[in-house]
This record gives sequence, structure tokens and C-alpha cells, in this order.
Amino acid sequence: MAAGALQGQVAFITGAGSGLGAAFARRLARDGAQVVVTDIDGEAAERVAADVGGESAVLDVTDAAAFDRAVDDAADRHGRLDIMVNNAGIGPPSDDASRARFATTVANQMRRMEGRYDDLAPVDGFVSVSDEQWDRMIRVHLYGTFHGIRAALRHMTPRRSGAIVSISSIMGLRPGAGIPDYSAAKAGIIALTKSAAAEVAQLGIRVNAVCPGFVDTPLLAPMDADQLAMVRMQIPAGRFARAEEIAELVRFLCGPESSYSHGDVYPASGGWV
Repeated sequence: MAAGALQGQVAFITGAGSGLGAAFARRLARDGAQVVVTDIDGEAAERVAADVGGESAVLDVTDAAAFDRAVDDAADRHGRLDIMVNNAGIGPPSDDASRARFATTVANQMRRMEGRYDDLAPVDGFVSVSDEQWDRMIRVHLYGTFHGIRAALRHMTPRRSGAIVSISSIMGLRPGAGIPDYSAAKAGIIALTKSAAAEVAQLGIRVNAVCPGFVDTPLLAPMDADQLAMVRMQIPAGRFARAEEIAELVRFLCGPESSYSHGDVYPASGGWV
């Protein structure tokens, strides 16, 4: 890719204070984008913004009015908005009960491979999800992505130009047992992406989604060694992704190289099955 391909463009990234979002900010900045780094953790956002020569803002993506203000402020300062990356998210809980459900899921997979269907154990993923947990997962992922797409289109539509990339998950494509709230939220992002793209593709605005598998970021920190080993065992590539690898895919979708990508969904899972 040519250096400077995003020169002069303004990129707004949510959840960019660490992990994938920070990697996206560094990658887009490297190609010349002016990056607005947002995160619910203001200090983390400031550190990444200083790293990339960008700007920072505190943002809770579940707050629609705050999201609109932050995007409007960025567009007013720069006179444009070219890129929106909806990345903010939270992982499934990783308490003792969650770890036990995960272990049961993996054990059930082994039993199926051995033909021991009568020995399958209940995972109880649905009955364990509280209303509060469900609401929080949906609000951060699905509402947050909706708020981002809507705020971005208010600026991109008049210019008939722009790129929106939303971060879903391989669990949105191939939902896993025991995490119905996370799977539903990530699948919803895919539907939002396709709906938005169908509406604005003819205006020259690209809306696409990326579905990472397991990535070596702080979101994996709550998982213990046994959980990590069980996950890695199911990845044909034999390892977790690096944030920089996912950032390359996001960079492609933000740039002119993806000119024919509209409503497309890109897995990056190491072959997760």
C-alpha cells in the first residue's frame, strides 16, 4: 500500500484507548489520516492520541447525544469526516461460572467427536444471562455501532463520500454456545452493516464489517491459562491474532483499495471452525 494514501482524511475511532482500537489508530495515522481517538477511558485515549499525533475525546458509545456531539465537533474542527471505525466493545464475563460454562462447551465438543452424545452436559448459557448483562452487551455493541453509523452518515451523505468499518466478531458469524448476548450483539452489527450499505452504496459511501477471531489484546486478560489453551486448540492457525494483523484489514476497508466493498463482511479468524 502506498504511504500517505489517507493523507488529509479524518478518521474517528471508538474504543481506541487500547487493544484493537489503538492498533487501528496507529495504522491509519501511518498512512496520513488525522485520527480522533475516543474511549470511555480518557487517559488511555490521550496516550494513544499523543502516540499518533491525533486528538482524543472521552466517549461512552451508549450515549447517543454524546456520540453526536463528539462526531459533530470533530467534523466542525476539520471540515470533514472521512472514516468511522466502530470498535468499542466489551467481552463476555469471565467469572468462575462463565469459565465453567466454557469448559463444558469444549468438553461437549470432545464428546461429539467421540460419538458420546448421551454424555453431553447442559451449558446453561441462556438461563444464566441476567437482564442487566443482556442490556449492557446489546447497548455497547449494537446501540454503539448504530450511534456511530448514524452520526457518521449525517456528515458523509452530503459529501457522498466516506468509509465506515464496524468491528463484529467471528461469533457474530458462527455463534458459540454459552454466550448468547455477545453472539446476538455481534450478529446484529453484521445486519446493521448490510442495511446501511444497501442504503448508501450508491452515494459512494462504503459500509463494511470485520469479524475477528480471538486477538491477543487486553480483552483476553480475564481468561485463565486453561481457557486460553482450549481456545487455541480450536484455531487451525494455532495462535491468536495480533492486533496489527486485524488493523491491516481495517486499513484496507478504510482506503481506496476497497472501492467495490459495500456491505461486505470479512472474517479474520485463523480458520476458526
